[in-house]
Amino acid sequence: MRVVFKIATICAALMLPTPTHAQQATYQVGNVAGWEAVGRLDLAGRAMCTGALIAPDLVLTAAHCLYDPYSGRRVRAKKIQFEAGLTGGRAKAVRKVAKTFEHPGYKHNRRGPNDASVDLAILRLAEPISENVIRPFTTDARPQTGDELGVISYNHVRRETPIWQHPCDVLARQGDILVMNCEVDFGASGAPVFAVEGGSRPRLVSVISSKAAMGNRPVSVGTIIDQSLQMLLGRAG
Repeated sequence: MRVVFKIATICAALMLPTPTHAQQATYQVGNVAGWEAVGRLDLAGRAMCTGALIAPDLVLTAAHCLYDPYSGRRVRAKKIQFEAGLTGGRAKAVRKVAKTFEHPGYKHNRRGPNDASVDLAILRLAEPISENVIRPFTTDARPQTGDELGVISYNHVRRETPIWQHPCDVLARQGDILVMNCEVDFGASGAPVFAVEGGSRPRLVSVISSKAAMGNRPVSVGTIIDQSLQMLLGRAG
């Protein structure tokens, strides 16, 4: 997560009262079934992001994570490493990346902000992770304003153990962009956003693109995945 910006284009939609039925809390990821499918992305040893398995050999993350934060150049796939289920400095599985696919509509702006509506990428791992070791997450339809979601992410403070934030409220939605009251920090780019019902396993519905501000209140901006993900899966073969 490298870009901080003021939300202006959807400020009218954001002038909503903060829901009072839920208070956001932060938990250890042990509270989330199957959380090990979330991992840290090491980008050539120069930056980090968060990603999640959606197939044994496919990781979903943010497109801007494919670019060096200092030079703005695209990071070569073989310089990216996915550390699945990393906690306390130990990963459940570690894989190199063989190939990357970003949304064709994404145009990287080194100085930001980038277009959050297309800030999606899929990474193909050099070797799949067996579903007997880690089961990938399933995806679900787009969330609506007022829905309660959760986010699992790594950040620059908690680099080796992720945190689970839940519930977070969807404050607004415009096209393929969500604004949520989850508070995320640098390193959380690409983090999976989940819909949770009862005791069922979370279903991935969005990816964190950036953190932002709504007035004096910090918010997070997510990219809705449904149609864009299907297109990216087609490109990845």
